[in-house]
Formats: sequence, C-alpha cells, structure tokens
Amino acid sequence: MQFIPKKIRPSILHVFVFAFFLILISIYVFSTGDTSMLIWGIPTLICLLLIPMGLTYLSQSQYADLIPMYETSAKEVKIREINESMVSKPIKIEGLVEEVRFRSLNRPHFIIGDRTGVTTVKMFTNPRSDIKKGDIVEVYGQVIKRYVFYGDPIVNGVDIRVTGKGENKTSNSSDKNRKKK
Repeated sequence: MQFIPKKIRPSILHVFVFAFFLILISIYVFSTGDTSMLIWGIPTLICLLLIPMGLTYLSQSQYADLIPMYETSAKEVKIREINESMVSKPIKIEGLVEEVRFRSLNRPHFIIGDRTGVTTVKMFTNPRSDIKKGDIVEVYGQVIKRYVFYGDPIVNGVDIRVTGKGENKTSNSSDKNRKKK
C-alpha cells in the first residue's frame, strides 16, 4: 500500500510558538540593531515549524503501514463490549461521531457512540480523511487505558473511515447511554 499523506500542516500550538519567538527576535533586532541574531534565529524559526511537520509525516506513514494488519486481525466489537481484558487487542468498531476534540493540536479525539454505549477514540496523528460530528465511521484500533496505567479502556485509533452520515436520533440515544454511566 502506497502511503499518500494528507495535507501536512503544523498545529495551532506550533504556530503560536513560532509567532512568539518571531516577535521576540524581531523586538531584539529592532531595539538593538544587532542583525547577527538573524544568522541563527531564522533557521531556528524554520525548524520550529518543520520538525513537528516532519514528525506528523512519519507518524502518518507508520500508521498507514499498520492498517493492513489491523484490517485482517481486528475483532469487530460493540462499544459496550470494550473492557480491560481487551487492552492491547486490535478491534474494529462502528458508530456515530458525537464530538471531535483537539483537532487543532493534530491529535484528535473522537467521541464515538453506537446503540450500546459511547467511547473515546484517540488518534495520535490526523486521520486520512476529514471526520466531522455526525459522520458514521468505522474505526480500527487497539484498546488502551485512558491514562497509560489506569483509567477506563478506550481506543487508540489507527484508522478511521467515514461510512455514511448519521441522524440525530442515534446521537440522542447515545447521549442517554452516556448519562446512565
């Protein structure tokens, strides 16, 4: 499978760090007149953007290499069935995207619900397609604990694909299941 990266872009956090140091260097150069700062300042500013973008590219290519393995070995489960005994096991779930968090940090978390419950799918890189609230998705991933060593089991997403558009009815029933927990 040939890896074709999605548009690689820096996160909003990296842009703010870049802008902060650009302003500091500009203030220094304009207030002192010392342009020798630009000899190392400009390459450093460029690295502040290029290094995170390079790491994002590497993460996406690694995840793309894992997708075929997950497609063949993942067990299809309902969200209600996800438990601590499944930690480190590859799974496949289908459900409705109820919420998307941390997209601007290039580490999106998707709140996915089906008729049996709700779970979080953490992605450690941007997915190949644009996932929005209300999409019906298919997720391949691995069960992990929310906070590495403790917490409820959630899904570390390796691949997430849109399979359709959802209706509000499903979202409301999933909200009821969330409130029961």
